[in-house]
Amino acid sequence: MSFIANRMLRIKPSPTIAMANKALTLKAEGRDVIGLAAGEPDFDTPQNIKDAAKRAIDRGDTKYTVVDGTAELKKAICGKFKRENGLEYAPNQITVGTGGKQVLYNALTVTVNPGDEVIVPAPYWVSYPDIVTLCEGTPVALPCPQNHGFKLLPEELDAAITPKTKWLILNSPSNPTGAAYTRAELRALADILLRHPQVWVLTDDMYEHVLYDDFEFATIAQVEPKLYPRTLTLNGFSKAYCMTGWRLGYAGGPVELIKAIGALQSQSTTNPSSISQAAGVEALNGPQDFIPKHNAIFKERRDLVIRMLNQAKGLYCPTPEGVFYVYPSCAGAIGKRTPQGKTIANDTDFVFYLLEAEGVAVVQGEAFGVSPHFRVSYAASNQVLEDACARIQRACAALV
Repeated sequence: MSFIANRMLRIKPSPTIAMANKALTLKAEGRDVIGLAAGEPDFDTPQNIKDAAKRAIDRGDTKYTVVDGTAELKKAICGKFKRENGLEYAPNQITVGTGGKQVLYNALTVTVNPGDEVIVPAPYWVSYPDIVTLCEGTPVALPCPQNHGFKLLPEELDAAITPKTKWLILNSPSNPTGAAYTRAELRALADILLRHPQVWVLTDDMYEHVLYDDFEFATIAQVEPKLYPRTLTLNGFSKAYCMTGWRLGYAGGPVELIKAIGALQSQSTTNPSSISQAAGVEALNGPQDFIPKHNAIFKERRDLVIRMLNQAKGLYCPTPEGVFYVYPSCAGAIGKRTPQGKTIANDTDFVFYLLEAEGVAVVQGEAFGVSPHFRVSYAASNQVLEDACARIQRACAALV
């Protein structure tokens, strides 16, 4: 009999982290590997945010805080929601966790009962279905193919909702595709949700500020205020503020839900780092001028990667509205043979071929629920991206 609990049989390790770790291992062994698997900005945390953390240390803010966030940080988050999203939240409607992933995990853990269904549009962030499964819920993946812009259509949502549906998870702009919902598209989804009052919405807005080509961000409780009482609006500091290692995320929602999340967190991690929280206050209240500067660089990289991948034999790379990933199709490579005579049967075979043949680490579309695709992170320098894309072109040209 295994010592490990049966619940662990329901989940698998994160494929994105697994591929990033494999790339690091190969690098440590002396292989020439370019890692484009991890979802992490390559920019440093802005200096004013780092300085705020240093000041917090110097003044002795190194003790436990309130379990789900300091009063100062909750006030800053309330201000952010009102200023940027037109959403009014009181401090007792705010939860702060050790990263957005913990907030998501907490929310599903305190609400999902065995057999509850959670609708997850695919392609999805790899953790959504596994967390639902760990909570003994049923993830209902709704494929949103490339010809639909990788977005959920209202009629598909309506058809998927059952009496067991508890949540819809909506991620815009999306990891892994970069697809972002317009206000009109959110309005159409909201009209469906209004007809199904038992369905709550968990909107993951982590990439809210990583948008291009004058795309205007909106979140669903802002578009349809009637959904506000049953929406959890999740966000964080990792992407726009380049604070992945600081581990800080937050959400706004109904008091009853936020209270339950706080109770769970009190028996798990307790409070996020006091130093990270002080940095978070400065991130939200301080200068925001670095965000458009970073986005201009990301857009240049996006365009470079799209151009070069679309020159690769058998690949097609659509243009995303946001984030720092592209999600190209490798359908033209499926069924081809490598120089070693191995047939590329699926996108997992394809990405391992890229790693073995050319030392480029990306993530297979299977991990995100829609194949045959792969995710490329372009959070790297132009020189690195040009090298990586040239290697991908070379690998594709070698398939027969």
